[in-house]
Amino acid sequence: MISIEEMEIMLDEIANEFPMEFYKDLNGGIIILPEFKMHSKSVNNDLFILGEYHFNMSLGRYIIIYYGSFSRVHGFLSKGKFKEKLKSVLKHEFRHHIESLAGERGLEIEDEKSIAKYLKNKKL
Repeated sequence: MISIEEMEIMLDEIANEFPMEFYKDLNGGIIILPEFKMHSKSVNNDLFILGEYHFNMSLGRYIIIYYGSFSRVHGFLSKGKFKEKLKSVLKHEFRHHIESLAGERGLEIEDEKSIAKYLKNKKL
């Protein structure tokens, strides 16, 4: 099992790989929280939120990564595979950030479609 400290080190390494332009207006940075978070539409508590992008007027723009969710979903993976999953989630959240800056919603729409597919499969 990867500790939260190990995950922080991995996240720092991954974050340093991204171009500085990705950090434009990301004034709150990237935050790791120890808890897990369930998606509001989760069926049978099986849909965890691994990361989130936030933008609001009082706190600004920031990315949250949920260590508890990662541990529950990917805790069985090797360090290398765990790091790959972490990088994938960070890329996803950066895409939300960049699209938000551009006034785009493409990834939000893709996420909505993924949730609809998940819910459809749960009804079968």
